[in-house]
Amino acid sequence: MSLRVRLALLYTAIMGGTLLLFGAAVYITVSISLTNQLDRMLEYVARDIIAQTKASTPGPIQIDFSTIDLSPDLLVQVWGPNQELLAYSYNLPGYLQTSLDPEGLRSGKSIFRNTVVADDELRVLSVPLVISGSNRVIAVLQAAVLREPIGATQRVLVFVLSIGTLIAMVVAGFAGWYSTNQVLEPLEVVTETATQITRADDLSRRIMYQGPPEDEVGQLIQAFNQTLERLENLFNTQRRFLADVGHELRTPLTVIKGNIDLMRRMNCTDDESMDSINNEVDRLTRMVGDLLLLAQAETGNMPLASKTVELDTLMLEVLQQMRVLAKDRLILKIEEIDQVLVCGDEDRLKQVLVNLIGNAIKYTPAGGEIILSLAKVDNRARLSVSDSGPGIPAEDLPHIFERFYRGEKSRTRSKDGKGFGLGLSIAYWIVRSHGGQIDVANREPTGTVFTIWLPLMEGKCMEDKTGPLK
Repeated sequence: MSLRVRLALLYTAIMGGTLLLFGAAVYITVSISLTNQLDRMLEYVARDIIAQTKASTPGPIQIDFSTIDLSPDLLVQVWGPNQELLAYSYNLPGYLQTSLDPEGLRSGKSIFRNTVVADDELRVLSVPLVISGSNRVIAVLQAAVLREPIGATQRVLVFVLSIGTLIAMVVAGFAGWYSTNQVLEPLEVVTETATQITRADDLSRRIMYQGPPEDEVGQLIQAFNQTLERLENLFNTQRRFLADVGHELRTPLTVIKGNIDLMRRMNCTDDESMDSINNEVDRLTRMVGDLLLLAQAETGNMPLASKTVELDTLMLEVLQQMRVLAKDRLILKIEEIDQVLVCGDEDRLKQVLVNLIGNAIKYTPAGGEIILSLAKVDNRARLSVSDSGPGIPAEDLPHIFERFYRGEKSRTRSKDGKGFGLGLSIAYWIVRSHGGQIDVANREPTGTVFTIWLPLMEGKCMEDKTGPLK
């Protein structure tokens, strides 16, 4: 059963149930109201008859019905203590020998009852008649009225409510069907678009919605379009990643294969060829390790220790190591340094600094300078690495932390061929895993500055903790 049918049936059932409850309430209310009207009329007639009744002790009861205005549908009987009929209204010839309510005669108190006499439904009031000043019952007055008007009204009411309920249920069913179609029409578009995307593998398509974007369907379509956009970006990144991996693997594999073929033709082992093969295998090992590290970082499973790290000491240590790499070709100096403590993995943070300073050394021309800075800003540590190199083209800045990305106009891979375009991606994820962020910008007039922001240590670190930092 489709959702449209289920919703239409639900609307119909709700409407029918509501109208049935309403009809029952109306039926009960009208019945009680009509019965109360009959009871008030019988009480009025009984008071009028009692006021006209004369009795003496001893002596018979005297009632003159000619002085009492009785409607044709009112029936009156007066019964003596010995169950003899003492008086009755003129319109009661068929009930002379029968009490209008036998149980009412024996009740000894005023009581209303519904009875059936000679196939007629009656509403009967039985009132004991007592002499003033004593509690002796000398007779019982019974006044009755036909309940047929009430029954007729009830039957008409039931008919009208039943027809009205059926009509309302039919209207509710059609209205539910129509409104459901209006609501579900955009969802059909979503389903059709999703099916077409699945069949054509075209994630560039988007769903158009003509209604207000803030309603539930509009929010659903917006969320679906955002999901499509993310999936498209992920697939494009995956394709680019596979192409880049293939490109990076081709060069070392080609070198290895060429050297092996050369040794086969020479039928001897060449030390130079073996060194070349060994270097390319090392390159492949490093690349695979970097890729595994990135995969762990992107899935939130990067193993990280949580210990107190003195960033100032770590920066000085890395600076001494990198001065050996820069030799006398560049100037490495510290512009500002502060004592800063953070919680994190010292080895991983050192890896970030080595990568950033290594890139600065690689892309800064001879005679240039690399400046390090460490300071506290509010509740964060700010560590920056700036150089006087050629800078990064503006179009490359948004992609600088993507895997295998290298700008083509400047800051390209060095001649040693050791770079894969993974270092900055790894640095990005390490900093992210420490709860920080890393930014890049060009300096004026020339050069690049990388800035790392890390939260300062508050209290004590959870020592010897291994896993992604939260």
